[in-house]
Amino acid sequence: MTNIAIALVLGLLSTDPTQPPSVANPDAVAEVRAGTRTTANAAWWGFDSSDATVAFQAAIDSGAKTVVVPYMGTDWIVTPIRLRTNLELIFEPGVMVAAKQGAFKGKGDSLFTATDLSDLSIMGYGATLRMRKTDYQSTEYEKAEWRMTLDFAGCSNIRVSGLRLEGSGGDGIYIGATAAQAFCKDVVIRDVVCHDHHRQGISVISAINLLIENCVMSNTGGTDPQAGIDFEPNSANERLENCVVRNCRMLDNTGAGILVYLKPLTHETAPISILFDRCLVQGGKDVGIGVGAIRDDGPQGLIEFRNCVVEGSPGGGLYLYDKSPASARVRFMNCVWKGTGMDGGKSAKNPPLLLHRRRESIAKRIGGVDFMDCYVIDECKRPALALDRGKGVVMADIQGTIHIRNPKGIKAKLGAHTENANVSIVPWP
Repeated sequence: MTNIAIALVLGLLSTDPTQPPSVANPDAVAEVRAGTRTTANAAWWGFDSSDATVAFQAAIDSGAKTVVVPYMGTDWIVTPIRLRTNLELIFEPGVMVAAKQGAFKGKGDSLFTATDLSDLSIMGYGATLRMRKTDYQSTEYEKAEWRMTLDFAGCSNIRVSGLRLEGSGGDGIYIGATAAQAFCKDVVIRDVVCHDHHRQGISVISAINLLIENCVMSNTGGTDPQAGIDFEPNSANERLENCVVRNCRMLDNTGAGILVYLKPLTHETAPISILFDRCLVQGGKDVGIGVGAIRDDGPQGLIEFRNCVVEGSPGGGLYLYDKSPASARVRFMNCVWKGTGMDGGKSAKNPPLLLHRRRESIAKRIGGVDFMDCYVIDECKRPALALDRGKGVVMADIQGTIHIRNPKGIKAKLGAHTENANVSIVPWP
């Protein structure tokens, strides 16, 4: 059912398309406050086209179970909005919620913030939430990377669907922790586009039971890591359990399309479980997939990439660094890398699959990786799989089969020191 259909069923819009959306309605507001109405139209509190913050926030604070934000023919211009527990927020198709110019001066000012909340649903098929990234990058603003579009911390039972999120001064969506709850729990993000954000399309700091499905994370650029999606906890007590990213596209990001960086986690951290299933990483300016800093004393668990494709990432298809064989396993199953690690699409820059030890203090050996029937399509004379800076470094516990299609030959370069390394490099007709 579309958002308009939902609103018509709820009696919030006129069935006559020539009539404007509902406007200020004190009687309806009184009924909401009295509890006789559980569904409210945000315009009932009075719509101001120059700054709609007061009406928008009042509708959320009213206690109505459902708040519908109607299409008004012009933007809902707002300053930071606080969400609340037990709220269904519905944006009509065509709605544009725009960050007010000159506002959001605080380094952590986000468009919508949810802290220690539960039972929150945000739906907006055909609606856009837009911030002003280039403003925040200017000298008029204090440098920061935390002006998010949707900022969730310590929340439970969250649903976000259908929205287009653009131009934040941080992440399109941030999923993090608080002192009260060191993770977000039971989160579903579906059919969302995160475009042109300053730091990440989506940052996952700490989550239990997370599903990100049918989403696009594109054109991130501004401050590192500049990834499409980044799993990066801040402390050892945070969690990454039953996290699934399915059927998503990471397109033309300045940093990695997918990044998993786990340096803060230790052997005392709960086992991690992250699955990327049927995801596409395409283009950009860096590597397709980056997995790093899984320490010798790091967490147990599994990071799995299943049926994923990486195409045209100039920095390389896979960059796996400081990954200890003693900690959580990394597995690639039926994944494809095509035309990666190319300088201008013509000459070799990095090998398609690169394993690297950067800091011995994190991982003395490199390994604990499976390549289960994976495929590399390449046209350069180079190894498909290589260990960089491998002098004296032990490559341990690497298993699987990599099928190579390359007219200039197939080979791997794993260094002189290997333990339990059983990777078959075979031609792919």
